[in-house]
Amino acid sequence: MEFAFTEEQAMIADTVRAFFAENATSARTRAAMKATGADAGFDRALWHSFASELGLAGVGLPEDHGGAGLGILELALVAEAAGAHVAAMPLLGLAMVGRAIAAGGSDVQKSEWLPGLANGDVIAAAAWGEGLHASGGLLSGTLSFVPHGGAADILLVYTGDDAWLVDLRGEGVVATNHVTMDQTRPLATIVLTEVGAEPLADGTAAMAAALAAGWLCLAAEALGGAQAALDRTVAYSRERVQFGRPIGSFQAYKHRLADMMIEIEQARSAVYWAACAIDEGSDEATLALHAAKAFCADTYHMCAGNMIQLHGGIGFTWEHDAHLYFKRARSIMSMLGDSQWHREQVARLILGAAA
Repeated sequence: MEFAFTEEQAMIADTVRAFFAENATSARTRAAMKATGADAGFDRALWHSFASELGLAGVGLPEDHGGAGLGILELALVAEAAGAHVAAMPLLGLAMVGRAIAAGGSDVQKSEWLPGLANGDVIAAAAWGEGLHASGGLLSGTLSFVPHGGAADILLVYTGDDAWLVDLRGEGVVATNHVTMDQTRPLATIVLTEVGAEPLADGTAAMAAALAAGWLCLAAEALGGAQAALDRTVAYSRERVQFGRPIGSFQAYKHRLADMMIEIEQARSAVYWAACAIDEGSDEATLALHAAKAFCADTYHMCAGNMIQLHGGIGFTWEHDAHLYFKRARSIMSMLGDSQWHREQVARLILGAAA
């Protein structure tokens, strides 16, 4: 099979790569890492340009509610480019909540929330509500480890039986950011005290769409980060001279770069297999998603670790960006299920199909 992007998809990929290369600079990312309160780990100027000026926030949202009406594959292109620069913005929440409302929300919920998500005015986050108490349309309880929860305006909560939308701008909400390893995607604890919540019309469809978008977004981010780690290391290997020759000319160094490239190419296939399977409604979509999340997360972690080692002493310093990639890679490994869990799901699906 020969896979190739359409002309429109190639244009989107070129646009987002150029946008993040120009705007998601190391200096801006580090400034976002130093910010406190709702702006912790959030480059709002970058988000405004991304959502309002280029209209990229609406890529995976329906056209009749302010989105671009494109598919998950185009969302993967955006996430890959964002991951290549460790962009400090709440793309994961947008992907999960936007796709959940589009798939399982009522017409009223779609009209109320999707336009704001598409133009970037509404910041979204998603969480699992184990231990939450629901009574009369009110939710109470504590939600832990919510990505960009301190900046979010709307929260998607899955309680195991139902999916809820919670407006975080009202009373009864306390969000506390924490200093986490990956400061480009901070985690927050959100405490709800009798906060009004709306159940989504079809909670099962909503959460299936949210998980698919979340896994795919993280896998694509990991692919972009792994490729950037390789590209930066190759560039360094040509510049750094030791024993009178570029260090990239040494065989052991070349082998490490080749190992990274092989893993990245497999990760690329996994991401776009999963994206195409979702867009085409394939029976393989769930299998492909689990495989992509596990393989891409592991690949990114390996490549980011190699990036640090192959840069030598400078790779261990705060001033170099290698640690930003490593921390993002490590956080992706843990988010929305670790690699072992996803591989277990792949095994179950394969064994179930063979039975």
